[in-house]
Amino acid sequence: MKTLTTFFDRMVQRYLPDAFLFAIILTLVVFVLGISIMGSSPVEMVQYWGDGFWDLLAFAMQMSLIVVTGYILASTPAVRKILTKISTLANTPGQAIVLVTFIAGVACLINYGFGLVVGALLAIHVAKRVPSVDYRLLMASAYSGFLLWHGGLSGSIPLLIATPDHFLEDTIGIIPVTETLFSSFNIFIVIVLLVTLPLLNRFLMKSRDTISNTDASAWKTDDEDVDKEVPDKHSMTPAERLENSQIISLLIGIMGLGFIVYHFTTNGFELNINIVNFIFLFLGIIFHRTPRRFLNSVTNAVKNVGGIIIQFPFYAGIMGMMVASGLSQEMSMWFVSISNEVTLPLWTFISAGIVNFFVPSGGGQWAVQGPIMIPAALEIGADTAKTAMAVAWGDAWTNMIQPFWALPLLAIAGLKVRDIMGFCVMILIYSFFPIAIGLLFF
Repeated sequence: MKTLTTFFDRMVQRYLPDAFLFAIILTLVVFVLGISIMGSSPVEMVQYWGDGFWDLLAFAMQMSLIVVTGYILASTPAVRKILTKISTLANTPGQAIVLVTFIAGVACLINYGFGLVVGALLAIHVAKRVPSVDYRLLMASAYSGFLLWHGGLSGSIPLLIATPDHFLEDTIGIIPVTETLFSSFNIFIVIVLLVTLPLLNRFLMKSRDTISNTDASAWKTDDEDVDKEVPDKHSMTPAERLENSQIISLLIGIMGLGFIVYHFTTNGFELNINIVNFIFLFLGIIFHRTPRRFLNSVTNAVKNVGGIIIQFPFYAGIMGMMVASGLSQEMSMWFVSISNEVTLPLWTFISAGIVNFFVPSGGGQWAVQGPIMIPAALEIGADTAKTAMAVAWGDAWTNMIQPFWALPLLAIAGLKVRDIMGFCVMILIYSFFPIAIGLLFF
């Protein structure tokens, strides 16, 4: 274990480029594969790329706001006290790793966007309390909780096929979450990962020769910048009085809270990325108390989202080439050809993990693989609910080494993708086994 961890960490540190260059390399790889395997012309591949390039704009904005609103909320005195209180549960580096992994995993089971932000922010506060902890491993531990998201309450595939009028309803009908999220195989996978991932990450700490101690204080959560340039009340202009008015923030905050109450009253406990951003945003407005403090926090927050803004269109272009050229379908069909009714979920899981490199979106991946894997499952007599969840777990599995989803966490942490991916490779290798066991034997 020690040899493997050191090997992957050194290899990633030496050879893995910045996340933006990773997206460029994937673009070129898919471009060449589309020409050589699918017979598409270079002109066609460029057309597919350009046509898909802007398809993730709404999603890129959502993920940018996750980082911004999470930063805003975390920089408020109230939330900072909560995170500091939780961080007091860790007094040693080992306890820090276990605490962050477990809390991030539970948070991601509730909602993936919520979990990404909570895991990163808690890791920063824990690192400040336990400065001897390996900061890179701590952030990798926070990110490892994201492995659980597609088996949790915000899993896009199980929720989609449980919703009337989904695009495969004529083929499989409506599959309730009792057969997917609350099935025995999914509960087994979730519980095993939730219990063992903290132990694995703690073991990775022991397998390191040296500690890489990046300064967690690089991410500011104090009020110095937020409180700067507050003029004396007696010398304020009318505009400055509005900017420093607690009444203004309270009024718009109450309006936001009213909608949050309305949302949960009419929809039940439905957490999607938009309502998470909405909650973060309006709690941030209220807890900062004045518009000026809030806007100062926004100014600090937006510095962290550059990578998301510039990289997500390239992934949308990759998705466009994969789908339009038929490359994703060809990959999926090959795995179907070597499957039977018992092994189809396992091979579906592996194929989904590969496709996820190029189509790193749960909903997008289901649109690509669902129409292939579900008819195959019906034809050979495999469990359709388990096959659908195999796509979901494949999507979550290789997120551990796909920078797409790590970008919000890395932006908050102030790290590069190469800083955590060596550890994430070990998490990827380990997690294959409980997921595969759950899909084969339950």
